[in-house]
Amino acid sequence: MTAPHVPLSDDPTHLPGLPPADPLRSPLTGWTRAHWEALADRLLDGLRPYATPGLAQYRLPGPASHSGAWSDGLEGFARSFLLAAFRIAGSGGRVGPALIERYATGLAAGTDPHHPEHWPPIADRAQPMVEAASIALALHESRPWLWDRLDDRVRDQVVAWLGDFVGATANDSNWRLFQVITEEFLASVGAPHSRAEIDAGLARLDDWYRGGGWYTDGDGKKFDYYNGWALHLYPVLWARIAGPRADPDTVARHRARLREFLAVHQLFFGSDGAPVHQGRSLTYRFAAAAPLWAGALADATPLPPGRTRRLASGALKHFAERGVPDERDLLTLGWYRPFPGVLQRYSGPASPYWAAKAFLGLLLPADHPVWTATEEPGPVDTADSVLALPAPGWLIHSTASDGIVRLVNHGTDRLPPPPATDDDSPHYAKLAYATATAPETPLGPDNHLALLAPDGTPSPRGRIHPLRCEGRTAASWHEAFGRRVETVSVVHGPWEIRVHRIPGDNTPVREGGWALADDTAQPAAESGPGRALARRADGLTSALVGLYGWGEDAGTVVTAEDTNAYGRYSATPVLDGTGPLLVTLVMLGTAPHTGASARVDGDGGVRVRFPDGVSERVAP
Repeated sequence: MTAPHVPLSDDPTHLPGLPPADPLRSPLTGWTRAHWEALADRLLDGLRPYATPGLAQYRLPGPASHSGAWSDGLEGFARSFLLAAFRIAGSGGRVGPALIERYATGLAAGTDPHHPEHWPPIADRAQPMVEAASIALALHESRPWLWDRLDDRVRDQVVAWLGDFVGATANDSNWRLFQVITEEFLASVGAPHSRAEIDAGLARLDDWYRGGGWYTDGDGKKFDYYNGWALHLYPVLWARIAGPRADPDTVARHRARLREFLAVHQLFFGSDGAPVHQGRSLTYRFAAAAPLWAGALADATPLPPGRTRRLASGALKHFAERGVPDERDLLTLGWYRPFPGVLQRYSGPASPYWAAKAFLGLLLPADHPVWTATEEPGPVDTADSVLALPAPGWLIHSTASDGIVRLVNHGTDRLPPPPATDDDSPHYAKLAYATATAPETPLGPDNHLALLAPDGTPSPRGRIHPLRCEGRTAASWHEAFGRRVETVSVVHGPWEIRVHRIPGDNTPVREGGWALADDTAQPAAESGPGRALARRADGLTSALVGLYGWGEDAGTVVTAEDTNAYGRYSATPVLDGTGPLLVTLVMLGTAPHTGASARVDGDGGVRVRFPDGVSERVAP
C-alpha cells in the first residue's frame, strides 16, 4: 500500500471496526484511548486461530527464524501475552474472561515439561531469554487477575521455567535487561534469584551510556530504536516490579536519562506519524512509541501530555491506515506489506508482536492527562528544525511544509569495535534516513558515495569514523578500497549539501540520492548534465545535483522492483564522476532543487549556497 506523507489531520476518516474519530479532543489524529483498546482487541483476536490446542504457542504463517518453530511458537505466546496484560491491567480486569483464561491455560501448558506444547528451556544466549522477560512483565502487570489466581502447581512451574535464567549467560547487549526483568519478577514472588545479576545488568547499562539520552546497544556505535524500546523502557518497567527494592539513585538516574532522550525522540516522527526508517527490527513498527508512554508512566517526560498522545497515536494510526494489521488482523514480517528486507536472522512470524510495547499507555488510567488533554502538535507540525546529536553522530532536520524528518548519519554503523569486520548495512551505513523513504535492500546506490572498482563493483561505507557533529554540520570518514574518503554534510531546510574529499585523481565515483518508492507505479525520472531526480505521483521528489567536480555527464535514475519497504517500485537518482573533490546537493521533498552552488576557496575550503540563498563555508 502506498504511504502518502500528509498530515494526519488532512484525513479525518477512521478505519472499519474502529471507533469514530474525536476531532475535539484529538484534532490532529482523531484517535483516543478507545482506538487503542479496539486495535489491541483486533490484534489479540486475530491470533486466536493460530494458537496450539493447549494455547501455549502461536504458530503464525511465515518463514521460521533461525531459532526454529518451537521457539517461534513461544515468541507468539510471550509477545501477545504482553499486549494482553496491558489490555487486562488497563481496564482493571474488565475484559472478557476468555482472554484471561486463554493466557492462564497457555501458562499452565507451556511451563509443564511433560506437556506436548511445553516451551523450550531458557539457556545461555538463547531466544527464550527474550521471551522470558515479556512473560515476567506480563505476569507482573496483570498480577491481580492472573498470577494471583493461578493454582500453586502452575505458579511453581512458571517459577521453575523462569528460574533457569538465574546463572545463565545473556548476550552482552539489551539482553542483559531481560535477565534484570525476569529475576526481579522472581524476587517479587519470593522465588530464587540473584541480586548480583540484577545489579550487574543495570550497571552494564551505565557502561553503554554516551550522553544526551543515548545508549549504544552493546559495545561499538550501535544506535537505533533499541535505545527507546529497550534500553530506556526496561529500567522503567524494572522499577515498577522492584518497587521499594529498587535503589532510589538508580531509578532517578534512569528517569533523568529518559527525560533527556524524549526531548530528542519526539523529533523522530513525521507529521503523518511515520517514524524515521533506520536500524534493525523495524518490523516492530509502532513500538517506537513505547518510550513516549514510559516517560508518562514514570513521570520522566518533558513533553506535554497532549503531545505525547499525538505522537504515539500518530505512529499507530500511520500503520493502521497502511494495512497494518493485515486483512487477517495479523502483524506481518515487514513494514507496511510483508517485506524481507527489514528482517534479521532472529525474525520469526511472531516477532512483530513486540509492537505490543506501544500499548504501554493503556497502563495509565483513562482519566490521566495523556488521555484527556487535547492533542498538541509535534515538533515537525509547527516549524523547521535542525539538531545535532553528537552521541550517535546524527543531524536530524525536519520541514513543516512537507512534514518530513530526515536523519544524516556520520556516526552509526552497528559494528563491534575493531578488529571486527567492516561489514556494510543498508539500515546503518547510509548517509541519510527519513520518515518518507526506506533504503534499498539489499544494498543499493541510495544515500551512498562509492568508489568503483574496474569491474564496476562499488565500495562499501563499512566502519564510520566520526569527525564532528555540531550546529548544521556533521563529518566523518570511511575507508574505501584502501583510501580515506571524507564527507562533510551541511543541512538546511529540506536540503543537504555533501562535500566529499577523495584521495587521487580520476577515481571513478558514484553517488546516490534518496530512493523513492511507490506500490502503484514507477516514480517518474528526469536527468540532465550533472543532475537527476525521481518524482512520485503525489509530488514527493528526490533530487541530486552536482555542484562541483561532477562534470557535465548526465545523471541517471536507477530503478528497481521489490527492493524497498515503502513500495514495490523504487527509483534512485545517481551521479557518476571522478574525484578528488565533489560537492552535491541532495533534496527530499517538494522544494526547489535549482539555484544552489559551490565555490572552492584558495585554502581548499568550500563555500556552499542553498537554493534559497543561504550560504555556509565548509572548512578544508
